[in-house]
This record gives sequence, structure tokens and C-alpha cells, in this order.
Amino acid sequence: MNESERKRAIHDLDVTVWVGKNGIDPVVEELGDQLDDSQFVKVKFLRAARGGTTTEELAEELADRVSADLVRTRGHTAVFER
Repeated sequence: MNESERKRAIHDLDVTVWVGKNGIDPVVEELGDQLDDSQFVKVKFLRAARGGTTTEELAEELADRVSADLVRTRGHTAVFER
């Protein structure tokens, strides 16, 4: 997959995982399962999840917990790849 195809694939993704007030713990297994089935997964971090942290910090921690790469963050959305 070349870079433009990769960017288009990421852009066309729908959010399939939402991180809410319970934090990242409840979504670790779900994100891992989705990454087993798809190359990319888009995750939305709701305001209640962020608290005193940034989206980037939460996304990096979540990437570590599921052994994935954080492709990018934009606003309150992150894209992961495994």
C-alpha cells in the first residue's frame, strides 16, 4: 500500500471504538480484537475520558497496552495499526 492509499484508507475509516468516562481499561480487549481483523482502527476519546490528560497521552498508553502503533491523532480521534 503506497502512502496515498494509506492516507485514503485512514480517512475513510469510521470510528469503531469510543473511550468514555471509564477510561481505556474497558476498551483494551475490544481494540485488540479489532486490530486482529483490520489493519487500522479509529478510536474516539470522549471528553469524560480525557479528564486532565491529552488525547495524545491516552492514545500512546492505549497503543502500548494493545501492542499497536499509533499512526496519528487528530483532534480527539486516534488511528491505530498493528
